[in-house]
Amino acid sequence: MQDTKERNFLEVIHSETESQSTTEDYFRLVGNKWDDTVADKLDPVDRLVYRSNLLGSDSYINNTGGGNTSSKLTEKDPITGEKVKVMWVKGSGGDLRTAKRSNFASLYQDKLMSLQEIYTSFENKGLKTPAEDSMVQMYPHCTYNLNPRAPSIDTPLHSFIPYDFVDHTHPVPVIAIATAENGIELTKEIYDDEVAWVDWMRPGFELGLKLQETIKQNPGIKGIILGGHGLINWANDDKECYEISLDLINRAAEYLADNEKGEESFGGGKYQSLPSKKRRDLLTEVLPFIRGKVSEQNRFIGTVKDDEITLQFINSKDASRLAELGTSCPDHFIRTKIKPLYIDWNPQSDSLDDLKEEILAGLAEYRKDYEQYYINHSHKDSPDMRDPNPTVVLIPGLGMITWGKNKSESRVTAEFYNAAVGVMRGAESVSNYTAIAKQEAYDIEYWALEEAKLKRMPPESEMSRKIVAVIGAGSGIGKALVKRLISDGATVAALDLNQDSAKETAAEILDSIGMGIGVAGSGISGSGDVIGLECDITSRESVRSAIKEILFAYGGIDHVAVTAGLFPTPDEKGHLDDDAWDRSFAVNVKGNFIAADETAKIWKDQDLEGSMVITTSVNAVVPKIGSMAYDTSKTAANHLIRELAIELAPKIRVNGVAPATVVEGSSMFPRNRVKASLKKYNIDFDDNEETETLRERLAEFYSNRTLTKKPISLAQQTEAIYLLLSSRFENTTGHIIPVDGGLVDAFMR
Repeated sequence: MQDTKERNFLEVIHSETESQSTTEDYFRLVGNKWDDTVADKLDPVDRLVYRSNLLGSDSYINNTGGGNTSSKLTEKDPITGEKVKVMWVKGSGGDLRTAKRSNFASLYQDKLMSLQEIYTSFENKGLKTPAEDSMVQMYPHCTYNLNPRAPSIDTPLHSFIPYDFVDHTHPVPVIAIATAENGIELTKEIYDDEVAWVDWMRPGFELGLKLQETIKQNPGIKGIILGGHGLINWANDDKECYEISLDLINRAAEYLADNEKGEESFGGGKYQSLPSKKRRDLLTEVLPFIRGKVSEQNRFIGTVKDDEITLQFINSKDASRLAELGTSCPDHFIRTKIKPLYIDWNPQSDSLDDLKEEILAGLAEYRKDYEQYYINHSHKDSPDMRDPNPTVVLIPGLGMITWGKNKSESRVTAEFYNAAVGVMRGAESVSNYTAIAKQEAYDIEYWALEEAKLKRMPPESEMSRKIVAVIGAGSGIGKALVKRLISDGATVAALDLNQDSAKETAAEILDSIGMGIGVAGSGISGSGDVIGLECDITSRESVRSAIKEILFAYGGIDHVAVTAGLFPTPDEKGHLDDDAWDRSFAVNVKGNFIAADETAKIWKDQDLEGSMVITTSVNAVVPKIGSMAYDTSKTAANHLIRELAIELAPKIRVNGVAPATVVEGSSMFPRNRVKASLKKYNIDFDDNEETETLRERLAEFYSNRTLTKKPISLAQQTEAIYLLLSSRFENTTGHIIPVDGGLVDAFMR
């Protein structure tokens, strides 16, 4: 959960990123959100957090996870007690939009400056040398007050600038100028002598020295455009620094807006977008197919962008040419890879089968190109080639699909390429767009420091990269299972007949884990790691509708767990009417079949391994009085599991979990059923007692019937389902595992 101070910061700056849905006024001006009544109550470090959050709140100013800010402040040395200059700077891996105080590193400014002497002593120093990289290991030695936050690679950019406050951002209009063929001339035209230009250099110590030199040679400048990269500016007052950032961005935006080509951007239109419903229907048809193909080495979670701006680019005459050039800003292409995959498909004349053929051909060519890119630019000590599959796929008429190891990463990837589209739009409006040189791109993508960062990341969890649909997630076992899956890295669709309950389950979890970073995605595709959806398992149309939503949100489905069930409560004589019988079989048998049958189409298109777990009951093998409809429907469900296991083999495993009655948290135990069961077992109770008290009494009775004499908990049931979904039971299919405390009558027979 966010602390109160962080919540206040984010509420003040409207932390949801501003986005555009139409092509009108594409290069807009950014407004000043600084509020003195807020800032003046903050200490100097919290003012840095506040300034950072303001700049990060709009992806038009700065992309998620990118850019950095700093403040050089006077602090008390914890050993000497003397006043010292300390630079607070966004730490490695931080995000300006969501940054808190703990996301900033603190370093002695004089020690950072003394590193220049150490660097000068190296014989073989210079850009991209081992000497330059070795300086990164020196930054922790400059740490102030044992701050555990690792400093950013951009630390020298901030330290070596002789001003107290520095903002480094990646604004769309400024990067458009930074990537224009005649960017130096455009910078002069827009800013006169107030802003200097530095040619592309990889971030690091040498770039910090270059900025220091450039400021010395150009006294009075307010900022520097980093060729192909972004903007850096400064001041000796933090509010002034923020306002200079906005001013420089707005001057570039005004210039581009005056030259904007509107409908003629990117050479004008070549294709037309399909109508919204047809577009999204077709997307959900093709998403699992694409996911399966790009997930041959590593599974991915998807995000879809099909807004007007994105589609105008993808549908344009120049889209294929510009896509091939790739991106420029290093923050962008680390996520988007060196270029996207553009599918040359005509939405007005070509079929779905044509699209799939184009995707297969495009992927084969993309992988071949990526391998050649690696071979042509690798060094003798380069890391092994990474996954050659694209993370961005562009399809005319349909939109952009991005892929990441989790939902947050795929949203970031979509956000970054969306920014790249804006950059290309601006650069092409006033000049020609130029992408980063392939060797430079490779040297960042396979930088030893980036490789070391990847190796330091914790190992992925069992359910990482997996998409799980839980049906019956509004309460009881299903709700507990969603939480268990999320805790182990899964991406989850929580489905329930009661839409409010499903959404409540998702909201509770998101409130706990947060949305993560990245702010892109159209509609439900802009979701977090869990979504709540309505689903009536007895209606094929309802199941189809829910599956479409899951596909649009995440791109596929790996596992399905059905915890939904119906126990029709008999009358006082133990009888049920025909409708109750029908409902029991509709939910407990037919519903499971419909869920499997509809998801089977997705599994076939993905061609990836997956699993399904159906919750049955020990009642399926233990005949008893008063639950005939429930017991016989669960018996049928047991056999359905065996049939489905045969039908869906070899890629999909199907198993079942047979609980004894789980009273805890179960929606199947309303008060009237609990009372009926207590009467059936001749257990005394007072009709005025609380429902929960009656449930506890019934649970105690059930546990006393077992060999272990222990009540069956939600956690035990969810763990059994989890294990069957996971790879830990990868060779088990067609089986039903009892979790009943040891009921002799339910032993296998």
